[in-house]
This record gives sequence, C-alpha cells and structure tokens, in this order.
Amino acid sequence: MQKRSFSIAGHRTSIALEPEFWLALEEIATVRALSLAALVREIDETREAANLSSAIRLAILAWYRARSNQPIEAAD
Repeated sequence: MQKRSFSIAGHRTSIALEPEFWLALEEIATVRALSLAALVREIDETREAANLSSAIRLAILAWYRARSNQPIEAAD
C-alpha cells in the first residue's frame, strides 16, 4: 500500500491504495487532462461508497470497463 495526501473540500486527507491503483488513477488523470488532485476531488464529490479509497477503486474499475466496451479502431 502507498499513502498519498490531498486537500479535498478544504481539509487534508490521506489515501492508501495499492501501487497498481495509483498507476491506473494517474493514467486516467492524464487521459482526462486533470491533475491527480482534481480527479480525486471529482471522485470524492460524486462517490456513493462511504470510504474514499473504495470509491477510487470503483471509479477506476468503471473507467476501464467503459473503455473495454468501446470498439477497437483498426491500426493504419
């Protein structure tokens, strides 16, 4: 587990995730042209799970599932 701290809604919070989830979260932030803090804030504001770490994992899962349902474009 890796812990990182963010300011969300005016207070500091620490989030512990496995390294693979941090990599996935960073990838999502890059693709969406967001900072990691902005993406975490967005997940926090829209979460249904009580635990922020769980909400982040579920958001990552939903993002990858949505991408896997997109048609694959043929390479040139």
